Amino acid sequence: MSQDASGIGARLAARAQAVGKAAPYRASTGGTGSGTWFGLSSPAQILSVLLLLGVGAGLALTVNSYYVFVLASVALLAVVGIGLNVLLGLTGQVSFGHVGFYAIGAYTVAILTTKGGLNFWLAWPVAVLLSAAVGALLALPALRVRGPYLAMITIAFGFVVEHAIVESASLTGGQNGIMSIPSPALGPLVEAERVIALLALVTVGVVSAAFAWLSRGTWGAAMRAVRDSETAAESLGLNPLVVKTVAFSVSAGCAGAAGALFAPLSSFVTPHTFGFLQSILFVLVVLIGGAGSVAGPLVGALIVGVLPEMLASLEEYRLLFFGVLLLAVLLAAPDGVVGLVRRIYAKLLPARASTDWFSDEHVVPDEDILSRRPRQSLTAQGLTMQFGGVRAVDSLSFVADSARVTSLIGPNGAGKSTALNMLSGFYLPTSGSFTLGAQTLAGMTALKIARLGVARTYQTSQLFGTLSVEDNVALAINRGQLGSLFGATRLRSPAQQARARALLAWCGYTGSPDTPAADLAHVDRRLVEIARALAPDPDVLLLDEPAAGLSREDKVKLADLLRRIADAGVGVLIVEHDMALVMGISDHIVVLDAGKHLAAGTPAEIQANVAVQQAYLGEAVALGDDQPIAARPAPGPEMLGVGALVAGYGADPVLHHIDLQVRRGEVVALLGANGAGKSTLMRALSGLHRPVIEGGIHLEGQELTGEGPESIVARGMVLVPEGRQVFPELSVLDNIRLGAFLQSEDREAQVESMLQRFPRLRERQHQRAGLLSGGEQQMLAIARALMSKPRILLLDEPSLGLAPKIIAELFAALDQLRKEGMTLLLVDQMAGLALALADRAYVMESGRIVAQGTSAEIAADGALAQAYLGEQAATADMPAAQSKVASHV
Repeated sequence: MSQDASGIGARLAARAQAVGKAAPYRASTGGTGSGTWFGLSSPAQILSVLLLLGVGAGLALTVNSYYVFVLASVALLAVVGIGLNVLLGLTGQVSFGHVGFYAIGAYTVAILTTKGGLNFWLAWPVAVLLSAAVGALLALPALRVRGPYLAMITIAFGFVVEHAIVESASLTGGQNGIMSIPSPALGPLVEAERVIALLALVTVGVVSAAFAWLSRGTWGAAMRAVRDSETAAESLGLNPLVVKTVAFSVSAGCAGAAGALFAPLSSFVTPHTFGFLQSILFVLVVLIGGAGSVAGPLVGALIVGVLPEMLASLEEYRLLFFGVLLLAVLLAAPDGVVGLVRRIYAKLLPARASTDWFSDEHVVPDEDILSRRPRQSLTAQGLTMQFGGVRAVDSLSFVADSARVTSLIGPNGAGKSTALNMLSGFYLPTSGSFTLGAQTLAGMTALKIARLGVARTYQTSQLFGTLSVEDNVALAINRGQLGSLFGATRLRSPAQQARARALLAWCGYTGSPDTPAADLAHVDRRLVEIARALAPDPDVLLLDEPAAGLSREDKVKLADLLRRIADAGVGVLIVEHDMALVMGISDHIVVLDAGKHLAAGTPAEIQANVAVQQAYLGEAVALGDDQPIAARPAPGPEMLGVGALVAGYGADPVLHHIDLQVRRGEVVALLGANGAGKSTLMRALSGLHRPVIEGGIHLEGQELTGEGPESIVARGMVLVPEGRQVFPELSVLDNIRLGAFLQSEDREAQVESMLQRFPRLRERQHQRAGLLSGGEQQMLAIARALMSKPRILLLDEPSLGLAPKIIAELFAALDQLRKEGMTLLLVDQMAGLALALADRAYVMESGRIVAQGTSAEIAADGALAQAYLGEQAATADMPAAQSKVASHV
């Protein structure tokens, strides 16, 4: 049968990783992850298994020896497939070397029964244990890599086993193999082949039941969690390496069990029986049947094992038909035959979501959600994080007290997220320390820190998408303690489920607890992630921009939740750019600027702090010996018009009826705090974000709302994206030349003009772009954009992460573009820089335009300070930074 895999082996390597990552799961009310069969209830699936095995046993006792051999081979394929399903379907790891474990099982039984004189019934468990042990040993180095590298390691393992068998001739018989392997006996009336077939069918039943228990249990949930997000799994106290190693060992043990039965079935073994193509066949079994499902490997084994026999009469066309049929199955059912049946079943009999779980009984007092106990404070002492020559955080010290909300704020690039990553164990500090109470945490791994009582959420949601909402929370309660391998007590006990649901209700989640987390709306993802972080009853909760992407109403609910968490005794440390939220809930605020501690105090003290306002608003940059920018010529007619634009990333819009105008030859600044919607607007204008829900975008009267980005570039509007996004492996020259893809005439003359405009690039024109400094990469990104001869240039955060000297040089180049008549729409976090260059400006807050006017008017307008630092800042005296801006514009 291994020969028949050759026509599609190459295609499987590219497909297996994607299928493993997308293995389906649904909650305990009816999905594959809970051990369901085609979506049927537990009694139905048990009856189906018993019926299938009964039919197989009847055939094993009645049909001729040829069909008995085929039946036994199909059963052995199913056993290996079920084991591989643990690896591929639950943890998302791809192995093309399982034939090595199959061979280990077969040769162990062959050697022990022929040369060792051991009974088969004793040799079989030895083969299983040896295969599992080798699997665990291989997993330790192999699972530290991912994707194609893991596949290559497992392929290499299969070749190593095959050649080790050949070279160990004194033990294995070398190329000649081992002959006359005895079969087990069940009495004089049952022939040897029939005994093996019956044993194989029993083994299928046992490992199917074991997979169902594992899949719906705590370990199965942990395996899926690690597959979905290793980072989040570690922050809950799970050890991804241990979880994946256990999965690899179990999977290898199943392959060894099947190989141990194969040896007496065939009565001889040779090295060539266990070639690479046999591993391809094993992967086919899982992919065709359906990764992650109980029934998948059984269905896959039937198709892969029986189909070649049905096509045997076609002789020379056999491989062709076999390959075509298998490809047709994979194309028609990318998640396997079981997935296809499940989709049809769901359409015919759609499941009814539970809507009555949320009731008054779930609204419980705070003391029943978070235990009333003394909690420890988190203290940072001189924390420093250095990346190469850059100090992202420099000697940071502060205390996040229990029962208080402490906010860590600062402009872009201040080092806030880096600090959070150090405090949660994902970065090892270059120097300094931090403690939880008296316990020093610096140097510990993320999972150890999580187990000691530090929980966190992430700026981009890290929920386990293939687990249900309830299972996300219930899994976190254990702080990484999973219990027995096939147990579900720590996940599905009434106490665990009741606490999970109570936490969800307390955090404001009102949807179904059985909903897969991947299907949640954005606001619900935030609430569930906070509930999951609270499940281990932590001392400190770290939150990274929890308000990002939320509506005003949802932010109010979030603020109330965070205050209740602190009032319940938990220390809350929040990194957030929504200043209204920060100022409304914080007891203490720490401000970072360029990695250094800038200020600390109450919200009122921070809003009134001139140094803080200057850090957020920035200073005006003098483009040449402190001289103001040259007088602006009168702008021309409208170049870009935006009317009542509404756009977003889901059900809730991010942009709310944006009206904006840019005239020809004008520089317009778009200002606002992080999360205001500036980058979303720039992506919508450039065509990178679609669809636009409402409103219009016009470039010199031509509608662009339905256009793609390449069409918009061709019409003359070009974006220089945030983060530069140069092509790091290409040279500087090649990056610049690619900018002329749509405007190739006089390309080399254009390249020369770019090198004259940015002399630094001429010096480095043959270097790889990835080796340039941040400022040089920004210059390269602008040069690349100018090569397409834009009529209007969109610049998103050009000063981000750059040194002051480089910023001055960059903005001098932008001022030169303005003098040449280039139309610019500029987004920059440093308001002073942008206002010094711009003719007019718009201020955005929560996806809305809250102020507009000339640069001088905006510099003197309290709306600008309010957008960055909250309402009270607008009532304070205009800081020195704004005064300096006004003097330059």
